[in-house]
Amino acid sequence: MHLIRWGMFFGGLCLLGMGNALAVKVKFLGLHPWEVLNVALFQQMGLTIGSWSIITGLFLVLITYIVDRKYISLGTFLNAMCVGVIMDFFLWSGLLPESSGTWTDYFILLAGILLAGIGGGLYVASNLGAGPRDGFMLIVSERTGISVSRARILVESIILIFGFLLGGPVFIATFIYTFIQSPVFQKSRMVFSGLLGKWVERRSVTRVIQK
Repeated sequence: MHLIRWGMFFGGLCLLGMGNALAVKVKFLGLHPWEVLNVALFQQMGLTIGSWSIITGLFLVLITYIVDRKYISLGTFLNAMCVGVIMDFFLWSGLLPESSGTWTDYFILLAGILLAGIGGGLYVASNLGAGPRDGFMLIVSERTGISVSRARILVESIILIFGFLLGGPVFIATFIYTFIQSPVFQKSRMVFSGLLGKWVERRSVTRVIQK
């Protein structure tokens, strides 16, 4: 059972990292606010995009830990550390298609958004801990009294403005991420949670029969 959950968790992180890397390949079309910031920091200060993903993730983990550590778990740290590494691997491995400057770039972007949404739903369904950004959103929601969705909009808007001022790639796709990725995330989380629940139920029935 535990192995299944961890398999879902790391499988989700791999899909999330690959999806983010695909989107970065066509970054001129626009990126998710957090990736806008990571790319901007990479352009301004060096290192790698994945490294900045790790740094910002760990920074959010630190804030969340200071404010309310109940949202911190082993899965939170692993999320913060692994997604950036996976992103860098796919960005520099040569396994992903490069931008062609044609209409096919939109399919690359769509594939990236869908993979990231499915990956997010898969790792959350494992129930091994919220990601650093998710935990931070919950803290903001709890401390301000606004809904989680509004907290997400508020935080990501601030991050987007900051990333844009640093020269990050903001374009039309930046503003449609939520309309595509969020529904994919919600649907995939429900599907994978349901599959995990059925597997647990079937395993419990099997144990009862064997007794």
